[in-house]
Amino acid sequence: MDDFLIIGGGIAGASAGARLSALGRVTLLEAETVLGYHATGRSAAMFEPNYGLAPTVALTRASAGFFDTAKLLTPRGLVILAGPGEDAAFETDKATMDLTEISPGEARDRIPVLDPTRSIRAAWHAEAWDIDTDRVLQGFAQEIRRNGQIVTRARAESIRRTASGWEVVAGGTTYRAKMLVNAAGAWADAIARLAGITPLGLTPKRRSIACVAAPDGHDPHPWPMAIGAGETWYMKPDGGALLISPADAEPCQPHDAWADDMVLARGIADWEAHVTTPVTRMISNWAGLRTFSPDGNLAIGPAPEDPSFLWSAGQGGYGFQTAPAASRLLADLVAGIEPQLTPDSIAALDPARYR
Repeated sequence: MDDFLIIGGGIAGASAGARLSALGRVTLLEAETVLGYHATGRSAAMFEPNYGLAPTVALTRASAGFFDTAKLLTPRGLVILAGPGEDAAFETDKATMDLTEISPGEARDRIPVLDPTRSIRAAWHAEAWDIDTDRVLQGFAQEIRRNGQIVTRARAESIRRTASGWEVVAGGTTYRAKMLVNAAGAWADAIARLAGITPLGLTPKRRSIACVAAPDGHDPHPWPMAIGAGETWYMKPDGGALLISPADAEPCQPHDAWADDMVLARGIADWEAHVTTPVTRMISNWAGLRTFSPDGNLAIGPAPEDPSFLWSAGQGGYGFQTAPAASRLLADLVAGIEPQLTPDSIAALDPARYR
């Protein structure tokens, strides 16, 4: 019998498994053929310490040391852009993310294709970085394998509470452990139901992304990420191309998400409204599911009705930037170690807040 059985091989499950492997033997079960197939593998891969609700910001800032020590971040920067009629959203973004307002001309210095007559207000934040998401995920996976195993093609079929822990049948094989970690992303509530645990009321929301060719004559590598005021769209340089998203958040059922052409067209049009060069070619597109709890905060810790059932869910698009601290919090709670986060942050992340 293992000490920990983890359902879900995204960043939440991989990071939890890595931390918990220091406390006992771990088996991680992933339904797909590879780790990080769903939301984790479709991330925008940004570390922005001022992005999100207060508990998310606390987790992100507590994760900074991990990323810095492992040299997993590359400077990117972030600019918020507002067109006519977007002053209220711009002011809110500027205040909540602690941004510095710059002139449209200064924004154009950073992104040369911007049209300063269309982007009439801009704000800047230098403290935003690209995350090497593959290295992060594989690093956590290596830690798990030092004291455990990762099993792919292992979709949970049944979950049963036993006198000594949990029994999960996945991919036709039975796995047993003292504690069960639910890190199943968009499927986390379904896993809870299968285990006889009260769901949290999680909502998967689709986020679509188009990869488009960079404008002729421009190298976008040094450009910052750009976000429309109120997070109505975003652009991020990626490998010599541009990622453009309409920043959609369409509630949906858990599934292997795909992008909607009309939604993508809206995001591209929003980007084109701020620049002098239209998009000429789409290279590829995809979508992922960002899963939110009812209050928008992550759920980290034991289920109130059974402390051997652990939640690591509701990452809501903040999975990578919060993973080091969120997984450390989970391991500290299991080990009975006082967490580094404040009591208010811990309470805001506690799954028991929904009881």
